Amino acid sequence: MILVTVGTDLPFDRMIRVVDDWAGETGRQDLFAQIGKGGWEPRYMRFAQFLPPKQFAEYFTSAGVIVSHAGMGTILSALYQRKPILVMPKKASLGEHRNEHQTATALRLVEVGGVNVAFDEQELRAKLDHLDELSIGRKIGDFASDSLLSGIRDFIFSSKS
Repeated sequence: MILVTVGTDLPFDRMIRVVDDWAGETGRQDLFAQIGKGGWEPRYMRFAQFLPPKQFAEYFTSAGVIVSHAGMGTILSALYQRKPILVMPKKASLGEHRNEHQTATALRLVEVGGVNVAFDEQELRAKLDHLDELSIGRKIGDFASDSLLSGIRDFIFSSKS
């Protein structure tokens, strides 16, 4: 199954339309989308606006591929579960988010590797045709590294002075 998710903050009709059109063109029926409260509903894939956390976790665990906005929660979950993920950043310039942090995140993920990124509808459509070739990032641990925790502690305590 392919799980498509837009996160819990804002809808992402632009991404959902591309994936839904692809599902219709290819005849794929193994998609489920969490679409948020957008203004558009898919025609070719099953969907829900939102899912309770337990049900979302079940869909996530059973999915073979994740297609998502560039939200860190979804990305970290995919890395933790060693699932291929294809992300497309929401754009504030198109009213999809409050700022352009998802584009910045996506650019950094391209540098680091392990997360597949499409920056626009054409690139997303092309990458959907090659889902079986998506790379899988290295598994991340259950907890933050000691160096990260130390850096955060240093930052917090140095800013109090």
